[in-house]
Amino acid sequence: MKANKQRQAAKTFAEYWKGRGSEKSDTQKFWLSLLQEVFGVEDKDYIEFEKKVPVNNVYGYIDGYIPSTLVLIEQKSLGRDMKKGEQMDFGGIYTPFQQAKKYISGLPRPEHPRWIITCNFSSFFIYDMDEPNPKPMEIKLENLPDEYNRLSFLVDSGDYHTRQELQVSIDAGAIVGNLYDLLLAQYRDPNNPSSLHSLNMLCVRLVFCLYAEDAGMFHRNQFYDYLNQYKPEQMRKPLIDLFEILDTPYDQRDPYTERSLAAFPYVNGGLFSDKNIEIPLFTKEISDLLLESAGAGFDWSRISPTIFGAVFESTLNPETRRHGGMHYTSIENIHRVIDPLFLTGLQDEFAEIQKIRQEKARRSRLAEFQQKLASLRFLDPACGSGNFLTEAYISLRKLENQIIRLRYNEATSFGGEFSPIHVSIGQFFGIEVNDFAVAVARTALWIAEAQMMTETEQIVGRDLNLLPLRSYPNIVEGNALRIDWDEICPRTKLHYIMGNPPFVGARIMSKEQKDDLIKVFGTKWKNIGNMDYVSGWYKKAVDYMRDTNVRTALVSTNSITQGEQVANLWKPLISQFGTHIDFAYRTFRWDSEAYEQAHVHCVIIGFSETENPNNKHRLFDGDKEQEVEHINAYLIPAPDIFVESRNKPLCDIPGIGIGNKPIDGGNYLFTEEEMHDFIKLEPDAVRYFHPWYGAQEFINRQPRYCLWLGDCSPAELRRMPHCLKRVEAVRQLRLASKSEGTVKLADRPTRFHVENMPKTNYLLIPSTSSENRDYIPIGFMSHENMASNLVLIIPSATLYHFGILTSDVHMAWMRTVAGRLKSDYRYSKEIVYNNFPWPEPIDSQHEKIESTARQILAARELYPDSSLADLYDRTTMPPELRRAHRDNDRAVRTAYGFPADLGEKEVVARLLELYAIKTS
Repeated sequence: MKANKQRQAAKTFAEYWKGRGSEKSDTQKFWLSLLQEVFGVEDKDYIEFEKKVPVNNVYGYIDGYIPSTLVLIEQKSLGRDMKKGEQMDFGGIYTPFQQAKKYISGLPRPEHPRWIITCNFSSFFIYDMDEPNPKPMEIKLENLPDEYNRLSFLVDSGDYHTRQELQVSIDAGAIVGNLYDLLLAQYRDPNNPSSLHSLNMLCVRLVFCLYAEDAGMFHRNQFYDYLNQYKPEQMRKPLIDLFEILDTPYDQRDPYTERSLAAFPYVNGGLFSDKNIEIPLFTKEISDLLLESAGAGFDWSRISPTIFGAVFESTLNPETRRHGGMHYTSIENIHRVIDPLFLTGLQDEFAEIQKIRQEKARRSRLAEFQQKLASLRFLDPACGSGNFLTEAYISLRKLENQIIRLRYNEATSFGGEFSPIHVSIGQFFGIEVNDFAVAVARTALWIAEAQMMTETEQIVGRDLNLLPLRSYPNIVEGNALRIDWDEICPRTKLHYIMGNPPFVGARIMSKEQKDDLIKVFGTKWKNIGNMDYVSGWYKKAVDYMRDTNVRTALVSTNSITQGEQVANLWKPLISQFGTHIDFAYRTFRWDSEAYEQAHVHCVIIGFSETENPNNKHRLFDGDKEQEVEHINAYLIPAPDIFVESRNKPLCDIPGIGIGNKPIDGGNYLFTEEEMHDFIKLEPDAVRYFHPWYGAQEFINRQPRYCLWLGDCSPAELRRMPHCLKRVEAVRQLRLASKSEGTVKLADRPTRFHVENMPKTNYLLIPSTSSENRDYIPIGFMSHENMASNLVLIIPSATLYHFGILTSDVHMAWMRTVAGRLKSDYRYSKEIVYNNFPWPEPIDSQHEKIESTARQILAARELYPDSSLADLYDRTTMPPELRRAHRDNDRAVRTAYGFPADLGEKEVVARLLELYAIKTS
């Protein structure tokens, strides 16, 4: 159920039950209504009422119990004080919570509740039983429309299990990290790449064995007992023998192999096939860690292969260890990609099949649907440790297990040989440049296969032997931008491409990465040098999808939907290659599961060559989702319009330029204290100092000071030895530059590389500003103040220009088309200012904007002790200033003919239409 409908359902529910509720007559109706109408539960048997449990040699009855999410409900009538106890039939006086806890003693251990809810029809009191001394969290019925999400655990246990798996996986990563460090110290040459490769492979094998023992692939304690019979210094040879036997088919084994070794199964799959890996001697510390902490003391069957694969790789990969972690993906974020790409559609199809009433027809459709799942092929062309592939496989297998549960009656219902599982890890393909990540990805998929087979075994009531491994992860080592994806999986057999390609900006790419992009785009593609590395995956995917129904979804930094990269990348992809954006997530923060979390601002873009069949496209913005007819490259519901770099303004407005760019090595710039100290040494220099404003100085109202000697005569300069010393330092700095232009600039050391010093007052716009401000702080400056190259200045600007530029209309345009510096806005003249479509107001509208602009400046002056950073912080913005801005916003919208309540995306869509008209 979508959020707005769910909120309305919660409101209707709360209004109906306000002031009513009897424990005896209304409990079942109340909870069924909540589950069905607010949370969309269709199964009436989802909740058990009057569940019978033994308590003190008599029976008690739990008012409500939800087995799938382990929720126990103790219901009382309206008006009951939930803190007061009452006499129970099983003896004693208990509060509702104490009564619920008493019932737990009568439940089997697997049925012990994660949550207890006590309720009196007007309030829900929620207890998290994972807490040592749980405190109640109260939700009042009247607040349910705004707080219904706090009851989502009634129908979703996923968050709890995910958090458990996350913690176990991170703990496992820490154990293996310690093991890695201890083993590394035992290698003769720990810096040798061959030794590091051997160590990585050794850790992968040990993890597989630890998991196989706990997951039942080996006999109980088999790995532990085998190694525990040897002293630490003796373990090396038995471990080599074990790896050999795990790679040897039963019919090829030496019949005289020692019994404890021969009892191990044949694994297959290539994990143990390399006989040349270097294994060092073990110490007692290594033995204890491997056998006790990692072995007997840890349950590896509880890890999430999706999370652990990434934790494992980032913990052990020497490259990522050096760089303090890597960008990889939480399960929640993976589902932001795979759900709209394919999973939601498959789940909806399965739901429709379940509605078929005729049993034979339903079973036939289920069989066909299972074959469909088994036919799908997936590619992650930047798979890293395989977390996208692993989670996609798990999701497909969970869906298949639901089918098996419905189809399974007895073994013969599946035909001859009993093989209910059709989905295979062989359907999943990956490309990864790092050899160790390839090994981790393969292992993660094998672990996922084992876990899902265990779930299937529980459904069918039979053992299904995983070993020897019969399917192979198709993970290939190589540079995805250099190899032919058709050789990994022919495009005619593939269905979906997904992944999270590397986050490398255009300015920080290596020469090899730049060459990769040239290889993909060719030499004739415009502005390759200004495109991020991830753009190569978009072009490669578009080429691969040609004349197919393959659909792709990639995670990217939001820079590819901002600034000049939109026209550079998307204009050719859409206009020349016919690419369609099927769905998109607008900018959100992408959090890593690493210990040192990386916060990156990302977008997700789903695209294909073939148009969406129902002509509906899904656009996600935070928690909001909407169906729209079209999504353009700025990720707004508007036509395909591309704002390209422009040297002069689109409209008849004043020109804009950067401030002054000294190239002085800091010799001409001073803090206020440094300036005063310098003037004490050189009193005549006082008239050559000017306040100096870059973006930070302007926003914080804390100028530095510039020693501007460009107008100083040679004779006067020679009378100021300290100034002359600074000039000579600048000359030498420029002469030492590798830039030919800078060396030439040494001939005039008192002048700047770029000089922009208006003779009149001017309007200043910071080049960068925090995303946490609704408005970029801009303002007028006296011509006596000097602007740096980190700001833009408009010498001829008027109050009218200020009013338009500081309006929410212009800010909406800026937020859409501007680039970013990290997450900060990066205002540019070529993209933002010069392309902005200005209104054509009548005189009265023009005058109104001047008036509201003047009010903004007046409101600022009410707070002379506050910086613009203080005034424009959302938390501390004064009401007078906020009110003045809103008045100005309305005046500007009126000049455009925009309604006052028009949303930001709609404002930008209108502006893009104006832009298209003006550029046509």
